Amino acid sequence: MIYLELLWSYLKIGFFGFGGGYAMLSLISDEIVVRHGWLTAVQFHDIIAVSQMTPGPIAINCATYVGYMVTGNVWGSLIATFAVSLPPMTIMMTICRFYVRVRNSRYMKGALDVIRPVTVGMIGAAALMLCNRQTFPHGWVSCAIFVAALAATWLKVHPIIVISAAAAMGILTEIF
Repeated sequence: MIYLELLWSYLKIGFFGFGGGYAMLSLISDEIVVRHGWLTAVQFHDIIAVSQMTPGPIAINCATYVGYMVTGNVWGSLIATFAVSLPPMTIMMTICRFYVRVRNSRYMKGALDVIRPVTVGMIGAAALMLCNRQTFPHGWVSCAIFVAALAATWLKVHPIIVISAAAAMGILTEIF
């Protein structure tokens, strides 16, 4: 039964998760943490961190890890990954055929002009969802690490350096 629930949940996420992986995080959190209670918020935030560090799209990585955590085996990973990937693939294959014909249409341009800010809003919602005591357990130290990582990213420091430095700071905060 858990496999069918996982399949259905990630099919919904795949169909309605517009704007890419980061925009989908609040939808994934609502489905996995709030509705089903399969994971705690802390576990979900840990999965997001690991999903960001591993190669590949964050939504697919997240689905793979959640599927494994929920079922305890590879089949859960495969089902969740397949379910989150199937709707966008199907939609894109269908849309691409028609987009070529209507891409210069004023209606298409109007629709995309409205979808862009919604996508940014969904990414912002995902960022705000992650700003809580579980994500920032060390108070001002966690906030300082966040600001430093944000500044480094803004200044175009390579992501591997940012992640490595943040991990080192996290280890240091646990030592001291």
